[in-house]
Amino acid sequence: MKSEIEDLHKIYQEKLNKKQFEKISTFINGNVGIKLPDEKLIMLQGRLYKRLKALNIKTFNEYIDFAFSKKDNKNEIINLIDVICTNKTSFFREPIHFEFIKNNILPEYLERVNGNKYIKIWSAGCSSGEEAYSIAMAFQSFINTYIGFDYSILGTDISTQVLKKASDATYTEEKAIDIPVELKNNYILKSKDRNNPTIRITPEIRKKIKFQRLNLMDKMYNVKHIFDIIFCRNTLIYFERPIQELVINKLCKHLKHGGYLFIGHSESLFSMNVPLQYIKPTIYKKI
Repeated sequence: MKSEIEDLHKIYQEKLNKKQFEKISTFINGNVGIKLPDEKLIMLQGRLYKRLKALNIKTFNEYIDFAFSKKDNKNEIINLIDVICTNKTSFFREPIHFEFIKNNILPEYLERVNGNKYIKIWSAGCSSGEEAYSIAMAFQSFINTYIGFDYSILGTDISTQVLKKASDATYTEEKAIDIPVELKNNYILKSKDRNNPTIRITPEIRKKIKFQRLNLMDKMYNVKHIFDIIFCRNTLIYFERPIQELVINKLCKHLKHGGYLFIGHSESLFSMNVPLQYIKPTIYKKI
């Protein structure tokens, strides 16, 4: 990756200046909620080289004019956001959350003899799908034991690139390392090509998940359901504190009373004015 960017730099010999950086970062902060500090200038410059190459554009000024023009704005803005977004995830990340679901949430739902045993889950900021598929594998394993219990999952992200990967459900073999052996045996398919060892999630799991593009900065979220569980992990860290609180309150509008919200281990809702009760670190319940 580094050598590719270095090669592109040699081709263009173009540097992103502070004024250009500020124009892009101001737009991204206002529309996506992600703040790009000054030290991210070189990173952004390197990532934008790929867009210059793809569009056969020679300078950053030309690119900015193109991206922010009314005629071409929509499609290229999506590409620009894809370039900027950092998408780091893995299967069964933060295992404590899956243990809490197994030991607390699922038994709680089983006690509702006359209630609804269909659980709706939202993976907000799902990236390339590992989180959503991890949730699905955990739930599928459970419903195979308890008849009459079912679930569905919505995965959303602002990046079209990662959503395509999530929908394809194909990953490198090394990605499967953190998947529990029993779940791996039941829900993971291995490619026969040993020169390019990959895994794919089984159709049984894939059919339980719907992926769609969604910007957490939108005034209203285009989701149809009220959810029992929402995962919004390691996404808030890219937002400033007031935006974090705004996003959490909008998510809560789509969370049932008594429903659960999971956030990342490096995130906190401390002192936020949100309708949530602290259960344990990174786990909250709507009140």
